[in-house]
Amino acid sequence: MHNIPIPSGIIERLACDNGIKSVGTASIREISLLADLLEKETGIPFIRMEMGVPGLATPSVAIEAEIDALQRGVSSKYPNVAGVRALKNEASRFIKLFLDTDISPESCIPTAGSMMGGLLSFLVANRNDRSKEGTLFLDPGFPVHKQQVKMLGHEYHSFDLYDYRGEKLREKLESCLEGGKISSLLYSNPNNPAWICLNGEELRIIGELASKYDVIVIEDLAYFGMDFRKDYSHPGVPPYQPSVAPYTDHYILLISSSKIFSYAGQRIGLMAISDKLFNRSYPDLLRYYSSDRFGHALIFGALYGISAGVTHSVQYGLAALLRAVNDGTYNYRDDVREYEEKASLMKKFFLSNGFDIVYDTDLDVPIADGFYFTISYPGMTGRALLQELLKYGISAITLDITGSEREGLRACVSKVPRDLFPELEKRLLKFKEDHLVKRK
Repeated sequence: MHNIPIPSGIIERLACDNGIKSVGTASIREISLLADLLEKETGIPFIRMEMGVPGLATPSVAIEAEIDALQRGVSSKYPNVAGVRALKNEASRFIKLFLDTDISPESCIPTAGSMMGGLLSFLVANRNDRSKEGTLFLDPGFPVHKQQVKMLGHEYHSFDLYDYRGEKLREKLESCLEGGKISSLLYSNPNNPAWICLNGEELRIIGELASKYDVIVIEDLAYFGMDFRKDYSHPGVPPYQPSVAPYTDHYILLISSSKIFSYAGQRIGLMAISDKLFNRSYPDLLRYYSSDRFGHALIFGALYGISAGVTHSVQYGLAALLRAVNDGTYNYRDDVREYEEKASLMKKFFLSNGFDIVYDTDLDVPIADGFYFTISYPGMTGRALLQELLKYGISAITLDITGSEREGLRACVSKVPRDLFPELEKRLLKFKEDHLVKRK
């Protein structure tokens, strides 16, 4: 603590030397780099809240299956670009058991993490009709998805979902879709960064309007089942993870293994495409691909153009993990509830030291405790708050880069070990003492 606060000149110099033009608008990876450099230069261990990296061990069933696959020699062979049969079958089972939705194995495709699934979705969904422009994002959201559409040269639109919850969503969403220029619509549920969770009424509105205006819904389920206020973890037993799937025929589910299975390092996720969308013909796809059928264009056009398939051995690892979850021999929720407990404690540290929670309710109920939460400090913009917290050895990202219309930061709980909690409390108390505010 004797070196805190870190002089702002050190932060500015390291940012400038490493091509970070503005700390307040820096990307997640840039803030991570800056925190690494500050730790090295100052010797101060940082409280790392900027990056959503799992903080738990991968279940042994996946590791053992992957080792077995390697010993069987799969590393010398290309996998089927559409995915190995065992994984596709278990993915289809998983979706039926945990979302109560029927998607055939053929429409379940492994990707190198759900980020690749997002890119593939944009490559095909945003090219199926030459009269349309691109994607509508229900913000706040994962900044990299917007980076992907920018890379592809697609247009995008967005609005902050928090102001349009419940039935209010219908009018706002229709005003965005009625012009006929939107090809795809993307949101995360639970939401990154706000951790708000869309309910059945809101998902019905999204599905109905997407069908009315022929828009493909891309549902990012990176935090599958992690709204811990309900238990979605028992196969074939309600309640099921909420989804748009019952309300429209044209959707893509992005299912990540990174958070619920702590399998981030092996880069394996799933795209599950509704069977009707998978088999639908879009003549305009022939501008880019050899087939006008959506699923064929995605697998043998977009996916094959990016990679010759997802790492062979890890597909068997995820297949074994899904099989254990599907059979009820492993309950992922038992492990990841650690995030809920940590979020509850960390929120209290911030609140007791003058901070506020930015996105604090789901309609009329308190927001869930989970992987992320959002913070603000009176009288400070999000950019100014990030600049100041870095001086106290605390890193996060601004809500600015997530498309939020609110001032503040996103905090991730996963990489803050419990043995650093006392240090976090000390630093926040010091921050409060140095930034006293008068509340009305």
